[in-house]
Amino acid sequence: MQDKPEMIDRQKVLDALNALADPVSGKGLVDAGMVQGLSLREDRAGFMLEVPGDAVSAYETVRQAAERALQAIPGVGKAQVVLTSSEPPLAPGATRVRRGATLTPDPKSAPRPPETAETPDHVGRVIAIASGKGGVGKSTVAVNLALALVRAGHKVGLLDADVYGPSIPTMLGCDDKPDFVDGKLEPLRAHGLKLMSIGFLVDEAAPMIWRGPMASSALRQMIHDVRWATAEAPLDVLIVDLPPGTGDVQLTLIQKLTLNGVVIVSTPSEVALIDARRAASMFNKTGTPIVGMIENMAFFQDSAGAQIPIFGRGGAAAEARALNIPLLAEIPIDMALRLAGDEGKPLTEGPAAEAFDRAAKVLTGR
Repeated sequence: MQDKPEMIDRQKVLDALNALADPVSGKGLVDAGMVQGLSLREDRAGFMLEVPGDAVSAYETVRQAAERALQAIPGVGKAQVVLTSSEPPLAPGATRVRRGATLTPDPKSAPRPPETAETPDHVGRVIAIASGKGGVGKSTVAVNLALALVRAGHKVGLLDADVYGPSIPTMLGCDDKPDFVDGKLEPLRAHGLKLMSIGFLVDEAAPMIWRGPMASSALRQMIHDVRWATAEAPLDVLIVDLPPGTGDVQLTLIQKLTLNGVVIVSTPSEVALIDARRAASMFNKTGTPIVGMIENMAFFQDSAGAQIPIFGRGGAAAEARALNIPLLAEIPIDMALRLAGDEGKPLTEGPAAEAFDRAAKVLTGR
């Protein structure tokens, strides 16, 4: 009978990699955000060392050092570090900002939002709530962050752009049909918010069996054919709840709607953070500013007040540091929050509501 291979200690791996310095920023490889897709299974360890396209050859010695560091960890029989780049080489004379680096980019070479993007009339800011992975509570965050902004005195709209799984009508207890007035859809109103969702336009039980172009067309209608605000009744903020992933709907939104910022939602687990990084990379490549991260399901607080990190501890906080963005809030697992969403009633008090209030304050500066 063969002995089972020794389990690889993930924290020892991270510590060993962070002991290796990134030659550009001087930070450890983990803190510099260069360790991507870390995989630990049986007796194998590996990751992708993601570097700028014009520096691949210069990082070969770092790759070799990382493999040696992995092989020195108990339980690791085989180590593999793949040197990769998701960015093309820079033009001569240009510089690039990478996570953890302190270089100053050339404004002419920095990614810019598409020229086709527009801001709805009389809307101050447009903030998208995004995640790379489903099931992390992105819509819950979008709804409760919008409600927190209302409590802070802002005039707020909420666009449910999750055309395949619209949940905002249920979460806000609103199932009316919007009216057409002078060729424009009038958003519904609930709990101090102006609302629009594909869920108001289709049967609740009807599946969204749509190809990408159909979903994109529905989103364009909700962007351009809705009268979100007027000169007499402007909006301070329009919150947009995106579907998970990095596909057609996200690209359509970026092309058609000027985004003043994106908030990335993740749980603390590495599985969720992998997809959150993909979402962050997409927005960076399209010149869309990421203004913060929210960690949902951060912990469960028992009757004695102890915080139990069911999905891990501090994963989103570490990722926010790597991306050089603020961690807006750590939202606890709260039964009251779940009940509020199921019953369509706003959550106005308790630890989760207080966390959303803090996030709204950081996001708007007041």
